[in-house]
This record gives sequence, structure tokens and C-alpha cells, in this order.
Amino acid sequence: MKDNHKSTYKKVVVRRLDHGLMKGFVDSTSYLGPNGIRMLDREGRTLTIPLHEIKGVFFVRDFDGNPQRSERKLFQSRPRLAGLWVRIAFKDKEVLEGLLPSNLVELSPEGFLVTPADLYSNNLRIFVPRTALSEMTVLGVISNGRLRKLSQKGSGLQGDTAIAEGQIGLFPAAEREEK
Repeated sequence: MKDNHKSTYKKVVVRRLDHGLMKGFVDSTSYLGPNGIRMLDREGRTLTIPLHEIKGVFFVRDFDGNPQRSERKLFQSRPRLAGLWVRIAFKDKEVLEGLLPSNLVELSPEGFLVTPADLYSNNLRIFVPRTALSEMTVLGVISNGRLRKLSQKGSGLQGDTAIAEGQIGLFPAAEREEK
């Protein structure tokens, strides 16, 4: 690893569909390649793992985690973070819930970067290849409240009316009918 890239390398545990585990590091800005994911194992060797062999790439706090802690895989109530609340069913029948970014530009054709339900678990994010899924269900769209506050702020303010009256009329016939 080069020192100038040290901050972009993240700890990951790759869970394979055959239930094998691989621990190592990925460059968080470019780990996803056309042939799979590129990672450095703990010995420093570069590996490429095909996407069709991967169940998930778990971005972790620590390689070993806390074996005494049982991880929550489902939300106990409505999530507090903004995003698309999804339930993911893997081909091996495991089910987990998480949040996807609500910005569709951030979605990858290869898979989904999910924020897990248990924010205090060892897993920070999970990249789930589409090939590992049997089903994905959107359970809800969670807003951060910003749009609602802006729309409430904009409605009924006299300043907005004054600005609107000073603008050119794009639809003059409709404006005459309103008056």
C-alpha cells in the first residue's frame, strides 16, 4: 500500500456464497472492477474475487468483531437515517434490512451499498452484489425532514408572492384565469 492512499483503504471481510471468509483491505474509491472486487489480503497480496462468488463485502471496524454480541439484522422500528429502507433476501435464505442512499446516482449496476440496521455492530456498510440476491423489497422511503421543512417554509410566505409577481409570465393565459 502506498502512504498517499492509506486513508482510502478500508478493512473488509468478504463473505463468499460457499460460506468462506476472506479478510483484507480495499481501496474504497476503486475496489469494484469489471472482473469483480480487487482487494489486498492480510499478507499484502492482491486478489480479484468474481462478483458471482461473493455474498457480501462487509466494511468492518475490526476484523474479529465481538463474538459475544448478537447482531440485529432487522430494524426494530422506523429507521432514523434518511434513505430507502430495504429488506434483502439472499440466495442462501438469509434476510437482512438496511438503508440504501435515496440518491439513485449512487446506485451501482453491480450491486448495492447498504447501511445495516444495527448501527453499533462491527459492520459499517455492506456491498451486496446483485448476483447474491434472490429478492429485494423497498419497505419505505425515509426522509431526513429537510424537504418537508423547506416546503413548509416556502408556503404562505409573503416574500415568495412578491418574488413570483415580479417574474415574467411563462403561461399568460393561465395567469389571467387565476385573477
